[in-house]
Amino acid sequence: MGKIKKVVLAKPGLDGHDVGVKVIAHALIENGYDVVYTGLRKSIEFIVDKAEKENADAIGLSILSGTHKLICQRMHELMNERNLHTPWFVGGNIPQQDVAYLESHGAHKAFPTGTTIEEVLQYLHTISNA
Repeated sequence: MGKIKKVVLAKPGLDGHDVGVKVIAHALIENGYDVVYTGLRKSIEFIVDKAEKENADAIGLSILSGTHKLICQRMHELMNERNLHTPWFVGGNIPQQDVAYLESHGAHKAFPTGTTIEEVLQYLHTISNA
């Protein structure tokens, strides 16, 4: 998969709560990652365009609105349409019972509610060394 150096973090959909994604962004920066945060209320098309433009090594979606299944389905479709193989992950208000669904619908990793920053960092470290 290659070394993960640059991560695009995004808040897709109408969700207006961005404290969690900003905490993750700061933790990634403190651990040597180059982070591009797209801001609030971005479309999947905007996020993928930004990741392509930035030559991102990974994409992280933060979803608290309860629309994670719909948003991840669209992300999976667009990544397939564009034949992109950039690993992408999702976290936020994700019930444990939805993790397998999201990972079977394109997310490289889904982080349920209660995930620690250390778990996200470990995930990125692991895929960097895969």
